[in-house]
Amino acid sequence: MQIGCHVSISGSIDKAVDNAVERECSAFQIFTRNPRGWHAKELSKEGIINFKSKLKASKIDRFATCAHMPYLPNLASPKDDGFKKSVNSLINEVERCAQLGIPYLVTHLGSHLGTGEETGIKRLVEGLTKAGKTKNDVVILLENTAGQKNSVGSDFKQLGEIFKQLKPAKKFGVCIDSCHAFVAGYDLRTEEKVKETFFKFDKYVGIENLKILHLNDAKGELGCNLDRHYHLGLGGIGKKGISAIVKFANKEKIPIILETPIDDERDDFENIKKAKEFA
Repeated sequence: MQIGCHVSISGSIDKAVDNAVERECSAFQIFTRNPRGWHAKELSKEGIINFKSKLKASKIDRFATCAHMPYLPNLASPKDDGFKKSVNSLINEVERCAQLGIPYLVTHLGSHLGTGEETGIKRLVEGLTKAGKTKNDVVILLENTAGQKNSVGSDFKQLGEIFKQLKPAKKFGVCIDSCHAFVAGYDLRTEEKVKETFFKFDKYVGIENLKILHLNDAKGELGCNLDRHYHLGLGGIGKKGISAIVKFANKEKIPIILETPIDDERDDFENIKKAKEFA
């Protein structure tokens, strides 16, 4: 079982591995830099060496690690300046992952800002294709959206259509977020519904392309489009659904990453413990 959470890099990039080990993770996700700005300070040689050596010593499989794109880039933007900055940011993140030996980079698909899905998807495919030309083995993972206004990629059929346009195919994969899928209208509350949902995903995208699973319960109800993650088993998906998702991911050998909140109810340690219980 490969399971963990998003961990902080505060202090230095290699601290992420310490934080993952402390939480008894066998998988983890990071931001390689401050996710709330455009500027990214170059990774230091010392930080890269320490990250790799700590990861090797930790026994966490390199292929159970991933990085996530920062918040500001919008790969579906109709605005030329914003689109160009977003693509450059994606290319930069791919290169940073390559330096660290992280095999996967998760990216949000962006917003067409009211110009329509067709226009947004065209932009998105153009940007992803440019980033796919980088000369390394980092795989860019498309994350399904919650179906918010002006977003693309919440529907598995549409996600599959986007994915199939990307070349070279080996440079791309998919990350499914359970909260996003649920609030976009995919019922995940029972074992039977989980099987139905992933059958649909397999039909349109292909299970073999699912490289990372973001395991989050949902603050909102089925089909509400509210992107609010919640503690495992305590949200709209509930215990039966979360348990079935964990078992599915384990069966398919897909690393599980939690992005659950930290508050008075629970922290990372408790949510990871719960996920292991559900398994």
